[in-house]
Amino acid sequence: MRSLADFLKNWNNDSDTIAVHSSGSTGTPKIMYVEKKRMLASAKTTCDFLHLHKGDTALLCMSLDHIGAQMVVVRSIERGLHLVEVPPCGHPLANLDKSIDFAAMVPLQIYNTLQVPQEKERLKQIKQLIIGGGAMAPEIEEELRSFPNAVWSTYGMTETLSHIALRRVNGDEASEWYTPLNNVRIRLNENDCLCILAKNICDNELITNDIATINNQGQFKIIGRRDNIINSGGLKIQIEEIEQKLHELGEKNFAIGSYPDKKFGQIVVLLTDGKKNDTKERISQLPPYWQPKRIVYTTQIPLTENGKIARQKVQEEIKNSMEHEANRQ
Repeated sequence: MRSLADFLKNWNNDSDTIAVHSSGSTGTPKIMYVEKKRMLASAKTTCDFLHLHKGDTALLCMSLDHIGAQMVVVRSIERGLHLVEVPPCGHPLANLDKSIDFAAMVPLQIYNTLQVPQEKERLKQIKQLIIGGGAMAPEIEEELRSFPNAVWSTYGMTETLSHIALRRVNGDEASEWYTPLNNVRIRLNENDCLCILAKNICDNELITNDIATINNQGQFKIIGRRDNIINSGGLKIQIEEIEQKLHELGEKNFAIGSYPDKKFGQIVVLLTDGKKNDTKERISQLPPYWQPKRIVYTTQIPLTENGKIARQKVQEEIKNSMEHEANRQ
C-alpha cells in the first residue's frame, strides 16, 4: 500500500505523470499514468464546487493506491487544505478528535461508521462529505438524509480522475440526478451509454459502459452497466435494478449474477450469505422475470478494496458452485 510520503515524493519529482490503479470492480486492476496538471484541474473544479478554502481541514482515510484518495491529497495541494491522515480502514472516525471540513469515503466506510453512535455523530459534523467508489444501499441514503451538513454521492472513475458529477443526498437539494461539474459535457450514444467530454481532464471523449438517462436540466441518472445485462429468454435484465429492489426489500450482503442455460440462454442467479427462508421470501416479491432461478450461498460476497461488488469474482463463484452441483448429480 502506497504511503503519503511515497505519493508526495512521486508528486514532487520531475515527471509530468503519476501512476494510478483502477478499482478492479469488473476485472483485474490496471495501472495507468495520468498527467499531474489534469489532476490539479480536476481538484480545482471540485474545490470550487464545494466552496473549499485555504486552511480548511481535509480527511485522508482511503488507500493511496487508488484515485479517490490521491485526489484528496491533490485537492489539499491545489487549495492549501490542512490534510488530516488516518490509516485506511472500515472505521476512519473511530479515534478522530479533529474538526473536519471535507472528507471522501467509500460506502463501506459509511455503513460501518453509521453502526457506531459516537462515530455517526462525528460523521454528522463533517461540513462537506463526498461518497464514491460504489453505489449506496437505499437504507444508508435514508439515514444520511437527516444529516445537518452537505452529503454528496459522486459519479466518476479512474479515467476521469475521480468524479465528474455530484448528487446531493440530503437537505432541500437532495436529488436522484447527478449534476456535471463545470466544463463537463455529457451525452448518450446509440446504446444509451453515457459519454463524457471534459477537456481539462481527458484528451478525448470518454465512452462509458454505464447506461444512463439525461433530463432537461442536463443532469443524468445511471441505470446500470451495459456489461451487467442478463439476456434471459429474450428479455434484457439489468443487474443493478434487481439489486436495488432487493436492497429496498431488506436483503443484505448479496450480488446478482448469471449462468448459461439451454432454455433461456442465461438465467438470473443470486449469490448471498443470507438466511435461506428470508431470501426466498424477498425474491418472491420481485417481478417474475427478475426472480433468480437459482440461489448460491456463500460465506462472503467478493468485494474490491473500495467496497464495490467484484463482478468477475461473483461470476467465478457462481460458475464454480453450479458446476460442482452439476457434477454431483
